[in-house]
Amino acid sequence: MLETVALSVLTSFLTSAWNGAAGEMGKNTLLSAGALARRTLGRETPLPAGPEEWQALAGQLHARLGQDPQLGGEWALLLRSLPDQALPLAPAAGLPPASRDFTNHQKVLKQLKREATRPAAGRPRVALLHGPPGIGTTAVALHFGAVLYAQFPHGQFYVDLRDPSGGHGPEPAAVLLRLLRQMGVPPERMPPAAAGREELYRHLTAGRRALVVVDHVSSAAQVRALVPATPDVLLLVVVSGRPFALEAERVPVPPLSDRYAVRMLRKAAGPENVARVKARMPELLERCGGNAFALKAEALRLRAEEDDPEPDTGGPGDGAGGAPGRDPVRDPGRDPVRNPGRDPVRNPVRDAVQSACDRLRPQTARLIRLTALGGWPSIDAHLAAAAADVVPGEAARMLTEALDVQLLDPDPAGDDRYRFRPEVRRFLADTAGPEHGVPECSAAVGRALDALLNRALHAAHAALPQSWRTEPAPEDGAPYRDEAQGVAVLAAELGNLMRAVSVAVEYQHVTTALRLARALWPLQLKAGYWDDVLPALRLAARCADERRPRSRTAAGLHFQLGHCLGELKRWEEADREARAAVACERASGHVRGEASSVELLGLLHLYNWQYEPAYERFVEAERIYRQIAPGQEGAQDVPRALALAERHQGRALRGMGRLTESQRLLESAADFFKEQGESYNRARALTDLAETLHDAHADAEALTRITEAEGLLPPEAAPHLRYLAGLRVRCEGGG
Repeated sequence: MLETVALSVLTSFLTSAWNGAAGEMGKNTLLSAGALARRTLGRETPLPAGPEEWQALAGQLHARLGQDPQLGGEWALLLRSLPDQALPLAPAAGLPPASRDFTNHQKVLKQLKREATRPAAGRPRVALLHGPPGIGTTAVALHFGAVLYAQFPHGQFYVDLRDPSGGHGPEPAAVLLRLLRQMGVPPERMPPAAAGREELYRHLTAGRRALVVVDHVSSAAQVRALVPATPDVLLLVVVSGRPFALEAERVPVPPLSDRYAVRMLRKAAGPENVARVKARMPELLERCGGNAFALKAEALRLRAEEDDPEPDTGGPGDGAGGAPGRDPVRDPGRDPVRNPGRDPVRNPVRDAVQSACDRLRPQTARLIRLTALGGWPSIDAHLAAAAADVVPGEAARMLTEALDVQLLDPDPAGDDRYRFRPEVRRFLADTAGPEHGVPECSAAVGRALDALLNRALHAAHAALPQSWRTEPAPEDGAPYRDEAQGVAVLAAELGNLMRAVSVAVEYQHVTTALRLARALWPLQLKAGYWDDVLPALRLAARCADERRPRSRTAAGLHFQLGHCLGELKRWEEADREARAAVACERASGHVRGEASSVELLGLLHLYNWQYEPAYERFVEAERIYRQIAPGQEGAQDVPRALALAERHQGRALRGMGRLTESQRLLESAADFFKEQGESYNRARALTDLAETLHDAHADAEALTRITEAEGLLPPEAAPHLRYLAGLRVRCEGGG
């Protein structure tokens, strides 16, 4: 086939392959491009590191194609074989429901509407909505989206970066990841690097009319890449606290005036309840200070008084609605015993939280304070039960009580799960020590960590039951039925597990921290949660180097970290971590682990188009595996490990142009997996074999191998099946 490939098309293909090289099939596309680039230029071609280098490589290739039309035809087939890369913007995405009790803030809404509807004039539409905690910034954003729903026909997208622990929240690349997930990007199409994600975000929003709301933002860096480049997309950044430097329309949310505060109380509590407390309304309004959270808490209290009325003496401090002998309106900021050293300035949110605690049963208030200590992103009955040392059924009832007084919010991530507002959690955690004592608080955190570890170990074992990188399931606790449920449980608990690693290090539960981080392995191997687990792996690896140096545990964590960084294309860091894993495994005498870590080094070279070093590492890994004698640790894994090493060697040899040797090794690997009944690994080896046969111009045989591989894959392996369909196009065109 003789065909001309335009330089612009070639450049676009190469950069798209680089940006979209997520998952195994994305890597296969990149490897095919690397092998063809090497054959085209007749020399080793390092993987480009940025857009300029990709453009330069495209220019070199294009110049060579002008001299060799046959190669031009091969490139045309490769480009044509790729499925349509266009992704639609998910139309079903939307904001969470707006509050029924929303009141006033008309000036704020008008300012937001002006930014959304003004002439673009080359200026991005960005608004920074800010105000003190509890003032109602989120409520304003959601109400604005509901009122102007028709203004954004291509979608409204919401990402909440709230961090109950008080940390700085996710990195910019992780923010892009969360937003792209909301926009409907499937895992296999998610770019692994930040630059690719930003490019995809701009592609998805180009020419669209959409609203992007990012809530609980803590820094300008988190949202700078989201500033729209298209005139009809509005980025609404919501800050609970002081604003930061961002080129945006600054929109402060002020406290509600007394007039509108009373109106909000009437909406939330009912006009009859507001009328009933008319005598103490001035003090109530002063205490709330126009803060929406505090007003809603007072409304809930008034409704509770209606359900369980007590005499109203007409003033504060009368114990109305509270537990016997306790002051429901005491200002915790003024109490030197309960809150030593606190700012004496009244804080409406703290007042509301203390009042809510005083209305709870003592055992419920205790549970909610002890649960708040960990800064857990998501709370369920099992976690709260462990923290408070009660049975889960009782904990579930207590969580419902806390929800009823606004100490918890429902967690959108799942039923029967809850979450704290950051400012609420901080106050509850601050008061836990004075209320319950340091030993009890420390024990509560330890129990919560143990509960999360037990759940993580069960889930990790279910997700990877045959892997030596996961611990056996504990004897106590509930097992999970299969691999899918194990991965789902780990994903549901991911935020808590990430937080647990940090808390365990802080509280000197070193072994727990390291075991928790090791249990994250199935999420990065099977579910692609690389950005999510990276901070915990970094922390755990540092901790292991300090407290368990040159151990198997340290080796395993460096291996996980190297794998994670490699998937995110942070090649130098990944190589450093993989070498650290090799050194630790060697020092601890763990032969199987050493071979596996050397194999990881080979894969990092392979995906960098460094085929000779990759082949050398795969051969070295095979040599180390063969040192394991029958009866030694890991001996049962050796045959399978050798087959995988053969497959990787075959892939590297293909990149080097040694196609006959590549074919022999890949056939051997495919035969082994056929004998073992491993359909998935056999399909992978057959796919690699078909690639090699196509490069050798044996397209008829390659098509046979493609048909075999397709018959082994279930429908849910859609990315692999699409790749095989594209490979079939290349082979049929080449024939």
